[in-house]
Amino acid sequence: MANSSLEEISAQLESPNSRDRMLALAALRDVPATDAVPLIKKVLGDEILQIRSMAVFALGIKPTDECYPILVELLETDPDYGIRADAAGALGYLGDLRAFEPLVRAFYEDTEWLVRFSAAVSLGNLKDPRAHEVLLQALESDEVVLQQAAIAALGEIKDINSVDRILRFAQSEDWLTRQRLAEALSQLPSDKSVSALKYLEKDSHPNVAAAAKIALERLNQAST
Repeated sequence: MANSSLEEISAQLESPNSRDRMLALAALRDVPATDAVPLIKKVLGDEILQIRSMAVFALGIKPTDECYPILVELLETDPDYGIRADAAGALGYLGDLRAFEPLVRAFYEDTEWLVRFSAAVSLGNLKDPRAHEVLLQALESDEVVLQQAAIAALGEIKDINSVDRILRFAQSEDWLTRQRLAEALSQLPSDKSVSALKYLEKDSHPNVAAAAKIALERLNQAST
């Protein structure tokens, strides 16, 4: 990108008009990470929460050496739980395995369910099998969305040992939980997974039945 337009974006990020700053952040989408990150940092402390949130997310998809420590610090110290949740989510996008420990800590120690939810999702994105214990813990949460995140993440990390623990969600009253289960089982090849998917294929909710059908096809292809 030409320097002139980078300078324009940089100036726009300092505009007193929040809409200008938001548009400038959006314009960084096509800018290489090394040029974008110094500019993203300008609005990490913005007074408008939505702009801060966009900036945090942007750090997750513009990886440079600077992004990881900034995101961990936000996850651990930001007073706004929405920003902590954004930081947890961005760490999942970043895909840096060093994020495993901070995400686990956030899951156990943060009092806000949204942060814990983001941490569980990101542990799935990291595809690190060490997340087994913490995700089983998330299954026991009272928050349905946390259960859903844990089921999906156990599929992502291909945790075949968790199949027995997640099969009880085939009886969940929440159809989205049953759909997440079907999707997860598509990555967990076992006889029990196939039996559960055949059961879910007859589910009364069309989304669940469709997810189970796709999952069975995927397992069949994987085994041939």
